[in-house]
Amino acid sequence: MPYLVVGARRYGGLDWVNLGDYTRVRLDPILGAAISAAYVSAPAWDHHAVAAYTALRRETVRQYKYLVGRTEFGGLGVTVRILEDDPYADADAMIDDLIHRELKVFATAASDNPHPYLSDAENDMFRAVHDAFGHASIGQGFDGHGEEAAWLKHSGMYSPLARRALTTETRGQNCAMIFHHRGKRFAEQKAALLPRVFSDPSTARLADRTTGRLSSPAGPVRSR
Repeated sequence: MPYLVVGARRYGGLDWVNLGDYTRVRLDPILGAAISAAYVSAPAWDHHAVAAYTALRRETVRQYKYLVGRTEFGGLGVTVRILEDDPYADADAMIDDLIHRELKVFATAASDNPHPYLSDAENDMFRAVHDAFGHASIGQGFDGHGEEAAWLKHSGMYSPLARRALTTETRGQNCAMIFHHRGKRFAEQKAALLPRVFSDPSTARLADRTTGRLSSPAGPVRSR
């Protein structure tokens, strides 16, 4: 999605791999199982996570205002609609909407999985910016590898403190759904922090172009 790629650059985030290489990101099963175990064992609410979640909330609102802001004032002009039914069967349908600068989000209030810290409106904002800047900006879907790639991409738009909460919200929940719940249901939403190492983008794995073996990504590159 060209305008989202340019928009993410203009926002001033970090790219952990060269643009276009996010198709090589893979969810390593050993690492994923470890992240899952950490998420499942974490409390639903931990007061030690408040600072990180406060930063996540503040930075998410800023990203959301940028996403929906009018283009003539420097925003990206995306219209976000909050719906009571899950709007997309797959990422392709979401990306098709975003081509026309529209995005639908499944309302937190319509689910039975409320967030213990973020309000419903704040959680809906987070879902919108993660779908736009995490998934659509790199054209990756909602399977395990796509979610890992979206976490890696979107982490570059958050401060290190907020990134810890982002990791719980995305990488942690995704791994718990895949490795603990076996893809049968979404993981319980939590406001807790995983071990710091799991928030480190250098732990992500890339498939080598020729051998297919997994390796660590290159260091971050500042997007301007």
